[in-house]
Amino acid sequence: MKIAVCIKQVPDTETRIKLADDKKSVNEDQINFILNPYDELAVEEALKLKEQNDAEVTIISLGPDRIISAIRSALAMGADRAIHIKVEKIPDDPGVVAAALAEVIREESPDLVLLGKQAIDDDHAQIPSMLGQILDMPAVTVIVKLEIDGQNVKAEREVDGGHEIVECQLSAIIGAQRGLNEPRYASLKGIMKARKITIEEKTLTLKDSALEILEYNYPPEKSPGKIIGDSADAVPELIKLLNEEAGVI
Repeated sequence: MKIAVCIKQVPDTETRIKLADDKKSVNEDQINFILNPYDELAVEEALKLKEQNDAEVTIISLGPDRIISAIRSALAMGADRAIHIKVEKIPDDPGVVAAALAEVIREESPDLVLLGKQAIDDDHAQIPSMLGQILDMPAVTVIVKLEIDGQNVKAEREVDGGHEIVECQLSAIIGAQRGLNEPRYASLKGIMKARKITIEEKTLTLKDSALEILEYNYPPEKSPGKIIGDSADAVPELIKLLNEEAGVI
C-alpha cells in the first residue's frame, strides 16, 4: 500500500502576526514555523495504516527552503520518504497549490492521499476537494474516524448537527479533522533517522494564479471594558448599558 501525505508549514498559533509594508503579505521575520496541526493528524493516520498494512508513507510539501524543518518533523514521526516541491513563496491561490500537488501525486500513484482538512494560516479548507476534482478521485474531508478494509474505505465526518458515514473505494483523498487521532511524539531514534533521509526535490511550472490579494488589515481594536460595580446594585446600570450601548438585549 502506498500512502501520500501532503503537509504545509504554518506560523505557530502563538505567533504575533505582523503585516509586510505593502499589506499584501505577512512579515516572516521572527516567525516560528511549525507543521500544520491538521496535517500532523494526517501523518499520524498514515503511520497507523503503515503499521497495519506494511505501507510506504511519502510526505509531499510545496514551499521555500524553510519547509524542510516541517518535512523533517514528519519524517521523524516515522514517514519513509519525502518530496519537496521548491518554490520561492507558497502561492496565495489554493488552486495553484492543488494543481502542483496533484502533478506529483499523479506521478507517485498512491492508493491513499491524506492531508489536513485545512491549514491554520489561510484557512482555505479547499485543497482536499480540489485534489479530488483534479485527480478524479473521491475526496472526503473533516474526517474523525477512518477504516480501510482492502479496497473499501469507510470514513466518518463531522457535519452540522452530527456525523455522517461516507463509503468509497481506493484510491481516495482524506482530509483529517481533530479527533481522528492523537499524533505521536517523534522519538530520538526517529529524529536521528530523519536527518539521514534524502529529501527529493522537484521544480514545477506553477499555473497562473486566479486570486489577487488586494490588502490585509488587522482586526479592529476592541473598546476597553467597563467596571460598573461589584454588587447587585450595579445590575440596573449593567442592563441599561447592555441595551443602549452594546445592543445585545
